[in-house]
Amino acid sequence: MGGVLYPVNWNLDSLFNAGSNSIQLQDQIEYIKKDVNNFEEKVVNLKALKDSDGAKIVAELIQDIENIKLQLSQISSFITCLLAEDVSDKNAAIWKERVSSHRAHFNSLVRRFQLALALTNDTNWIDIIESEELTNYQFLLGEWRKEANTLLSDQEENTISSLMVDGYHGWGDLYHSSVAEMRIDIPVEGKVKELAVGQARNLRSHENGEVRRQSAALLEKAWAQKSDTFATILNRIAGFRLQVYNRKGIQNVLYEPLKDNRMKEETLGAMWKVVNQHKQPFANYLNNKAKMLGKEKLPSFDFWAPANKSMQTIDYQDGVDFILNHFSRFGSELENFTRYAFNKKWVEAEDRSNKSAIAFCAGFPLSEESRVFMTYGGHITDVLTLAHELGHAFHNHAMNAVDHINRQYPMSIAETASTFAEMIVLNAAMEEADSPEERLFLLDEKLKRSVMNFMNIHSRFLFETRFYEERKKGMVSPSRLNQLMDQAIDEAYDGALEDIPAYTWASTPHFYITDKPLYNFPYTFGYLFALSVYAKGKEEGKEFEARYMALLRDSGSMSIEDLAMKHLEEDITQEGFWEKGMQLCIKDAEDFIQLAAEFR
Repeated sequence: MGGVLYPVNWNLDSLFNAGSNSIQLQDQIEYIKKDVNNFEEKVVNLKALKDSDGAKIVAELIQDIENIKLQLSQISSFITCLLAEDVSDKNAAIWKERVSSHRAHFNSLVRRFQLALALTNDTNWIDIIESEELTNYQFLLGEWRKEANTLLSDQEENTISSLMVDGYHGWGDLYHSSVAEMRIDIPVEGKVKELAVGQARNLRSHENGEVRRQSAALLEKAWAQKSDTFATILNRIAGFRLQVYNRKGIQNVLYEPLKDNRMKEETLGAMWKVVNQHKQPFANYLNNKAKMLGKEKLPSFDFWAPANKSMQTIDYQDGVDFILNHFSRFGSELENFTRYAFNKKWVEAEDRSNKSAIAFCAGFPLSEESRVFMTYGGHITDVLTLAHELGHAFHNHAMNAVDHINRQYPMSIAETASTFAEMIVLNAAMEEADSPEERLFLLDEKLKRSVMNFMNIHSRFLFETRFYEERKKGMVSPSRLNQLMDQAIDEAYDGALEDIPAYTWASTPHFYITDKPLYNFPYTFGYLFALSVYAKGKEEGKEFEARYMALLRDSGSMSIEDLAMKHLEEDITQEGFWEKGMQLCIKDAEDFIQLAAEFR
């Protein structure tokens, strides 16, 4: 298209040179250790804040916390990138463990600070929180004071933190490293290729149905061979988390993910209720897609099959131009930022075997940069994945004007920004489709995302909540995990799929993310929430970009409900809000069915 060559590899040396052998990296980790020790001296004897200097003390400690968090985020993101670009980087793994140890120590000190906030009487607390120097931190300090009520003693919290590094988080690291080392021999185009999990997954949208079927079967066989190990890991992660909850008197496994997402349970309940009420249109879509493929019912391995060959392949250079072109129609800030990210080599997209299987965006707050990681396979789905991760990067860009301590936005809003970027590209492409075949192809891609959020993510939610309840009684066997997963998928998909892979619980990396328990519903939230934001953007045109960036900037300093009320004037605890987005998705399903009839 534009003829510009966009690099397929990122540049990490501008952050820390020499990768995991960087002297600069070693020095920075030592600086963090010293800063954490200095912070410890300030908080170790801190008691309830009573005198007139309370606000000044709190403000000073917040600055220390901000400084350390900035450094930890910068280094942790760098190490994450090193391990993603080369899963065999042993030095990076060592640095990760060392930084995790410093982070655990620092977090224990922050908790001690939180306890001091909780011990402050209400009168002194009001004087402190309303002081001029703490104006920007009122929401966060209120959260910390409330959260302190669930904290244990210093000794107990420190013990838990220590165990998390080598135990809880160690189990998660073991899963991800095990998956990264997996190789599957898959026949493709007359040759048997040894593929990493990420490369094998890319075959799910291959135009050849036999390639899809065979790659899915071989992947399932690989998961089955690892099932005992992965079941042990999953049980240990859940068991540790449940023990911590039990010690803190927490009975509801949703307590922590709701708290982390700053979301009321009524909001989550309203969203899932609307999703449950509207399964049929998407089951109808799946059934019609099955008919297009000459089948009575859609096999799970055909879910990502293209509806036709329109735009089946798109190389990386054209894919980047495609994104930039459509981002420009939303706003100049988004386009300019994205173009800058590509030109500065912030994106790693090369298709090679020693990479991690998981796409992500890593933020570098000290240098106000991001890095986007993925394996580009040459399909429109890869273009959408790239747009999705660039949405995360744009969110980081919008937050650069905010105090770092107020940049910690919940995952549900993170998924809103990424989904929003995806929608810009996909919807614009649909509007420009110049043939029924191309429109059908794009409608199919769009509906895949609806099904993923309303059915697949719902199945993950059902599985995890039920698994955690069973785990309270003891270890859950691989065969029982298979049963729970099968039941959850059948219920969430309203029976519209067959050949359901039994080991989906093993192949879903989100179940093994230890710092974000039950990381499922934020995707569905972000998807439906982004629909509302996108609808407002379409109404207002390019002028909406400033409002959108204001919403992103506020995302780290208020609850989800307050954010929606302030920027969208919507009460998201009510089903009516969720119905608006759902009806747009139902219209897509109806359009697909009508258009698909013309091709049968």
